Amino acid sequence: MANGSRQAAWEFFGTELKRRREDAGFSQVELGLRVFVSGGYIGQFEQAIRKPQLDVAQRIDELLRTGGFFERTWRKLIDDKRYADYFAEVVELERTATKIAEFAPTLVPGLLQTASYARAVMLGGNPLVTDDYIDEKVTARRERARVLDDATRPVYWAILHEHVLRIPAGGEAEMAGQLDHIADLVRQRKVLVQVLPYSVGAYPLMGRMVQLMEFEDAPPTAYTEAVYSGNLLDDPALVKRVQEAYDLLRAAALPPEASLALIESAAEDHRRCASTT
Repeated sequence: MANGSRQAAWEFFGTELKRRREDAGFSQVELGLRVFVSGGYIGQFEQAIRKPQLDVAQRIDELLRTGGFFERTWRKLIDDKRYADYFAEVVELERTATKIAEFAPTLVPGLLQTASYARAVMLGGNPLVTDDYIDEKVTARRERARVLDDATRPVYWAILHEHVLRIPAGGEAEMAGQLDHIADLVRQRKVLVQVLPYSVGAYPLMGRMVQLMEFEDAPPTAYTEAVYSGNLLDDPALVKRVQEAYDLLRAAALPPEASLALIESAAEDHRRCASTT
């Protein structure tokens, strides 16, 4: 679905929500209290500024007795089977974010991955699946990365632990290519990347990936991921705590210039290893 038609569909979702809320005699605040979000969020849903999470859409259906209308509409607009259920909404939000900040402790973030690196990661976690399955997942991941090529691309800031640079996912030559790709994006000024070196030792959010997103007309969100599950946080207090931890990571990481030099050095290390095997 094109972005324009997708937005029009969300506007229809919001119009229907407002109509059915008013028919049921609820104010935005009253409906929000009953589905465990603020009245302001209900207003943002109705204006198609923000998209509700699935459990909120389900609670709205139950309260307004809409026979599952909002859940079905949500699934049609967000539930892309190319992505895990817990991640589909994150992909939707990336398309409208004005700023994306990520911390990656073990893997190159999806928006920075090359096709060969993505394939290696997919195969590492799914060694018995078909080539078609892997191809579909890799294609979807590369499509996500197109947001960094758009004229209206978000400001993108990534912090990579040095560990990410050293694991030769897909092989030494492929990893060199992956790091070259990141370096090229940095030189093109499409992204800002810092590296958190081993020498830092213990650090905030230790071992936990996190993605922060900001929007023009909606509050910021934070996404964290665990084993086959993820959490999209939009509680202002929680998002603020994640942002504070991310700020500490920025302070501990190498400056951008030194980070680029380390990325390029790691790429050369992988290239040398590839040439001797």
